[in-house]
Amino acid sequence: METVHKIGRRKTAVARVFLKEGKGIITINDREFERYFPLSTLQYKVMQPLVLTQNEKTFDLNITVKGGGIKGQAEAIRLAISRALSEISQEYRALLKPEGLLTRDARMVERKKFGQKKARKRFQFSKR
Repeated sequence: METVHKIGRRKTAVARVFLKEGKGIITINDREFERYFPLSTLQYKVMQPLVLTQNEKTFDLNITVKGGGIKGQAEAIRLAISRALSEISQEYRALLKPEGLLTRDARMVERKKFGQKKARKRFQFSKR
């Protein structure tokens, strides 16, 4: 099996996943998976597609991720892994689709408007 390359995005984070057969080694930006995501909730998010398809020890993942915060990066990686697994097998796609792991979350930060403090918050109104 050759290397499968997929991209995942969330907010401003962009993740590139290179998936190939191996022993389950995950490296993110040339760092160990547990060191890059020390929080167990973020580790769970990243591992979710692999756990659902029972491939924790089947594939090696080399991941590069840029932009956004740590949570957005974890969700971008999750989407990219899900896309890569669904390309490998239709059975994996059938498992991942109902869980919503193949859907791109399109929510982005709303831009700040001129004449206002933030996107929707306005400066204090003075009647007199």
